[in-house]
Amino acid sequence: MRVFWTGRAAADLQAIRDYIASDSEFYASRFVDRLFRSTGVLRKFPEIGQIVAEFAPEEIRELTFQGYRILYRTRNRQVEILAVVHGGRDLASLDPRPWEDS
Repeated sequence: MRVFWTGRAAADLQAIRDYIASDSEFYASRFVDRLFRSTGVLRKFPEIGQIVAEFAPEEIRELTFQGYRILYRTRNRQVEILAVVHGGRDLASLDPRPWEDS
């Protein structure tokens, strides 16, 4: 399967990078690269993530990486990364909801 990052997810990743870069460019690049690579497992195992039971429809799953929730779904023979959200954030507060966006 192909892993596709939506515009929103890419923007989330950039915002995380910018936030960390205010302290260290090196660690910002390193962290974002590791987070991005953590989704590679979805190519072979798209069902590996947990269903996001608290709010989203059942087809929305998540991987976690160092306190961040990587929200995704499988559609049209590809994995769509929908958003990257800090683990302490309430999904109900997301506007628009990434799974309703497309």
